[in-house]
Amino acid sequence: MARDRVLRAQCACSLLAVVVSAAALAPLSAHRHDFRGRCLLFAEGAWLGANVTLRERGRFAVQAWGPPAACRFGQLGGLVSLLLGAAHAWRALRLLCRGREGSFLYAFLNLLVSAFVVFLVFIASTIVSVGFTMWCDAITEKGTMPHSCKELQGIDLELNVDNSAFYDQFAIAQFGLWASWLAWLALTVLAFLKVYHSCRQEDVLDSLLHEKELLLARPASRASFQEEKSAVI
Repeated sequence: MARDRVLRAQCACSLLAVVVSAAALAPLSAHRHDFRGRCLLFAEGAWLGANVTLRERGRFAVQAWGPPAACRFGQLGGLVSLLLGAAHAWRALRLLCRGREGSFLYAFLNLLVSAFVVFLVFIASTIVSVGFTMWCDAITEKGTMPHSCKELQGIDLELNVDNSAFYDQFAIAQFGLWASWLAWLALTVLAFLKVYHSCRQEDVLDSLLHEKELLLARPASRASFQEEKSAVI
């Protein structure tokens, strides 16, 4: 029963990782299309205008777009989480349907893969969150603008890109990536418990085999002692 509960939990977390990873990939891909391949993460810029007291009359100029690798890494984290989550869910469902338990080697490899994905998705989530915060700080001048970052997506910034949905896109992407990280963190904990349980089972089996060898050795030693006794008599 405990084994089935762990497998069900792994299957549920894997399916959750697939869903939220897909939710993160879609807006990140839409952003690259809307911004014509440019990446707003870590972008730098400033508002320009003759009347600096009326920011709405100025124009926002991007001094340097963010590195494309930042957006690509966010997509990579979501894609790896999606593919490995689907493979993990399929494997867990097969074991549940067959009523079998995976080997110790499979449990150990699963732990290593889960830990790797946790690290990868954490880095991707951090890059997206920090990079988007820097973009919002740039276009709102760290909160001194009369408009918030969310409100500015409804204003044409005249950047030769479609900025009508950038805030919603990255809000969904951040939610998807961080939710995916939590799902893989839970999978890593479950994988560790499975490895620990497998090690405990191996220790118990070794102990039982050792006791069996001792029990089998006792009749043999008694028989040899009786033979020696008879020979002496």
